[in-house]
Amino acid sequence: MIRGATKRSILRWIHLILAIPILGYIYSPFAELPNYAELPNYAAVTRFVFAPVIMLAGYWMYAGVVFAVIGVALWLGAYRLSGIGAAILSQVALFIAQDLVGHSCPTFKVMGLSTQCSQPLRRLPWLTLLWSPWPK
Repeated sequence: MIRGATKRSILRWIHLILAIPILGYIYSPFAELPNYAELPNYAAVTRFVFAPVIMLAGYWMYAGVVFAVIGVALWLGAYRLSGIGAAILSQVALFIAQDLVGHSCPTFKVMGLSTQCSQPLRRLPWLTLLWSPWPK
C-alpha cells in the first residue's frame, strides 16, 4: 500500500508535468504555423486527455478518488454535449453540491467515499453572500 505522502507527491507531479502541454497550447502562435491543419489533433488531445488527467489529479488531491472520477466524467460529458460553458457550470454545481453534502460526511467516511469533510458552506464563503441580507 502506498503511503499518503507518496500518493500526494505522485499526483502533484502528474498535475505539474501535464500542465506544460496545456501552457504550450494556450501560448503557441497557431496562426503563424505553416501547417495549420494539424491544430485540431493537438487541440483534441489537450482538451480530452491532458486537461481531464490534470483535473483528475487535482480533484483526487482535493477530495478523493470518487469525487475526482465524478468531476472528470461530468466535465467530459458536459463539454462534449454542450460546450465549455456547460462544463464550467457543471463543475461549479458539483463543488456546491459537494459542499452542501458535507454535513453527512460521517456517513460517507464509513462508506469510504470521502476523505475530507467540512461544515456546509464553510469552504465557499462567497456562496453565503447569496443568502445573507443586503446591508442597509
